[in-house]
Amino acid sequence: MRTLVFLVSVVGSLLVSTAAGAQPACVPADRPVDPHYASDTAAEWPREARRIKANEQLVSREGDRLRLALDGGKSIELVDCPYGDGGYHFLYERYDRAGRFYVVRKSAPDDFRYALVMMPTGRLFMVDGAPVWTSEKSKFLTIGCSLQPPRGTLVIHAPDGEEAAKEAEFQLPCDSESCAARWDHQTWISVTCTPRDGGGKKGKEFVLMRSNNGTWSRFGR
Repeated sequence: MRTLVFLVSVVGSLLVSTAAGAQPACVPADRPVDPHYASDTAAEWPREARRIKANEQLVSREGDRLRLALDGGKSIELVDCPYGDGGYHFLYERYDRAGRFYVVRKSAPDDFRYALVMMPTGRLFMVDGAPVWTSEKSKFLTIGCSLQPPRGTLVIHAPDGEEAAKEAEFQLPCDSESCAARWDHQTWISVTCTPRDGGGKKGKEFVLMRSNNGTWSRFGR
């Protein structure tokens, strides 16, 4: 009986991992193929091929399918969807050794985000910007700062190899300013914003600090 329970537990965990990494079906549903899909991918795939070559034991592409190797001899395929305004395509950026995840750009006609694909599980975590790590690689931040689509968020992540859990999230004034951030210490982030309309005005500047109890707070104007 104990053996049966153990086997059910193992099968269940594999199903959860597979489902988490699964991609939604891309169905035409009378939507036309995006006319820019072929030209965009034709321009981007040669550059992607050079990045893949650096990790060709882990990453490969076959047409519209990007294949990524996972632990235990498994793999996951990210498949493009070229139909209509809701279409998208995937581009391999790099393998992040510190986080044990792949960084994959997901491009849509008027948007792009990044998918972090966890090597142990195949799970995907969508973020608005590429990961920026602390010097000792314990945490990373991502920034989404744009007018179209409207985004203005800085997120601090604490990955554990299987998840990219959010540790804190802060709003940015990206409706009127363009913002950038840097790690000055694993407990200290400096944020600088510049007005989009120029004019020599000074934008907002502030710091994010982590207290001893793990809580992040904002200081400055």
